[in-house]
Amino acid sequence: MHFLLGLAALSAFAQTAFAGYLPDKIYGVNIGGWLVLEPWMLPAEWTAMGGQICSDCSECIMSEWSYTKTYPDIANEEFAKHWSTWFTQADVNQLVEDGINTARIPLGFWIVEQIVNRETEFYPEGGIVYLQQGLKMLNDAGIQAILDHHALPGVQTGDQSFTGNCTDNVEFYTDYNYQRALVWTAVMTSLTHLDPNFDSVFAIEAVNEPIMDANETPGYGTFQKNFVDTVRAVELTLGIPVPGMTLDTQISTNNFTEALGQVANTSTIFNSNVKEALAEAAPILVELAIQLAVPAILDTNLASGLPSRSTLVTTFMDINWQYDNPPNPADAAIGPQGYDNHLYYSYGGVAAANPEAYLESICNLDRVQADAALGDTPLWFGEWGLPTQFNATDEFLYEWADAQKLAYSKGAGWIFWNFQVEQSEMAGNLSYIEGVKLGYLTKDPSQYNNASVCDPYYSS
Repeated sequence: MHFLLGLAALSAFAQTAFAGYLPDKIYGVNIGGWLVLEPWMLPAEWTAMGGQICSDCSECIMSEWSYTKTYPDIANEEFAKHWSTWFTQADVNQLVEDGINTARIPLGFWIVEQIVNRETEFYPEGGIVYLQQGLKMLNDAGIQAILDHHALPGVQTGDQSFTGNCTDNVEFYTDYNYQRALVWTAVMTSLTHLDPNFDSVFAIEAVNEPIMDANETPGYGTFQKNFVDTVRAVELTLGIPVPGMTLDTQISTNNFTEALGQVANTSTIFNSNVKEALAEAAPILVELAIQLAVPAILDTNLASGLPSRSTLVTTFMDINWQYDNPPNPADAAIGPQGYDNHLYYSYGGVAAANPEAYLESICNLDRVQADAALGDTPLWFGEWGLPTQFNATDEFLYEWADAQKLAYSKGAGWIFWNFQVEQSEMAGNLSYIEGVKLGYLTKDPSQYNNASVCDPYYSS
């Protein structure tokens, strides 16, 4: 039931926003290293900017936080150069040529600059303009997009540069930072529905890779429900139908930010956290209406609603991402919801470090079925790649790419990490675009070099 409802709602949204276009499968790439810069992906550029590369990213200038704190006078300028060159129209054109239909865009909470505490937090400013430009390029190219909250306020996982601040001081799982994440959610949902440049966005992902041990993520289940409620509150305020929900507040203004205030003050169907997020988002959106030139934020016809829009797909890492009795994000669903899983063999712990073990493992992967049994469906694999723990031959990489695609296509599809990686001796990784050029990844992502690659490895 969850699967059918999810697909029906997703299809309905696609027919609205993409003029009838919805792929049977997600064939996607991450636009990583862009608005959340991970130095390992572009080490030559990073060191040229004045950053550093070290084995422990907390011990050197190897995150956006440490860079901005070290170079406060030049950080905005240097990051602007990066944002304007890392992801370009030429890249979008290449992705279209390679048959990509989906882009997952990792974002830091600091892209909504108003929720950053500038006295204690250090991040570059100006990224949201580049997000708007990038989404316009994707929209014009017919590539749908997922806004991925990749780096959360307070840091959701320790000692990772992808959180923006490489530190073991993890503070996301607190009331203060949960609330800031809800404000971020309200702002991003509003922009998605009101800025035409965001028209290709069909999903917002709540949290990228939370701590796996659910004992270390107190309150996360409540946050999941508040995240969904915040998205749906914005949509109801805009007059967008939400399955099973009716707004209990009479809106008496055509100014969207004023309408958010009315809902925050008078609605009884949302809790105080959600209503506070709406109230805090309103003045931020006033500023963004001017900065991004989105007049609909300040003067939209709320009486007739927005019949051309539909509910977004709220998205979470699946229940099996965590252990020790994790909350099930399926319990938070209101309307269409998707689930994300990431799988990298190169970090170990999945299969023995040899080709046969890798292929036997991936060909018998049962994560789609396991998630579906718990209501976490549709599932897509939002990060994966070709690196291995051993020296892989070209012959194996052809097989490895095909076998992973076959496994992940049992679900809603896949999103490769990453669309590009710096071509330098220091980077030493493989991008999607480069993988296609080398032939490991087929030019048509729905096809395979050898569709029978798993036949010898299937368990009876």
